[in-house]
This record gives sequence, structure tokens and C-alpha cells, in this order.
Amino acid sequence: MQTQAQAMKWMLVVLVGGVSPVNTDLVFDKFSDCLAAEEQMRQHYADAFDAWDRMAAARIDRRRDYKKARDVEAKRLLSNVGTCVPHGGGDQRPVTTQQQPPAPSSQQPAATPSPQPTPRG
Repeated sequence: MQTQAQAMKWMLVVLVGGVSPVNTDLVFDKFSDCLAAEEQMRQHYADAFDAWDRMAAARIDRRRDYKKARDVEAKRLLSNVGTCVPHGGGDQRPVTTQQQPPAPSSQQPAATPSPQPTPRG
């Protein structure tokens, strides 16, 4: 029989809008590796927002329109957060709120809600 420490794995779950859990199927042997993946995901969203912000600042002429659009985009991108939850492996489901149905199979591993253009230097 394995001890709990040997069997413990960690799964990265994304809380879309800070509320709705989405299973990423990313499982890690170490909690620190899961936290590093969460940090990388958070940085991806921050980079996408920064790229959008640079584009919007150059294209939106009216300050009030820019501020409104910026607030909407910030809420859309920056309210997605990751969390690491225990994952027993095998056929067990991760420990998450079960009110949400499973995510569609077309989701991307990085859990990006929509594709974002990559900024060119």
C-alpha cells in the first residue's frame, strides 16, 4: 500500500472569472511544479492583456471609450486564476466544486478562453 505522500499529485484547475472551475488535465508530481505552472498561466494572461492594452491605446481615440474597453478586457483576462488541487490519479476526479459540468474537450492546455495574438517585438 502506498503512503498518501507517494500517491499525492496536484492538478492545475482554472477558475474562469474567479468562479467557474475548468479542469486543465495538467497533473504534477510536486506541488511546487503546479504552482510554477499557475504562475506561468497568470503571466500569460498578463502578457495578453498588456498586448491588448498597447494596441487599444493606439487605436481608440476617445479616452472614455478606451477606459471602458480596458476595464472590460481586464475583467475578461485578469479574473481567470489558477489553483492547485490534490489529485489522486487513476480514475479519481479532482477535488473541485462539482456544480460545473466538465469542460468541453476542445479546451486548450493553457486554459485560454480565446486565442490571443502574439505581440511581435
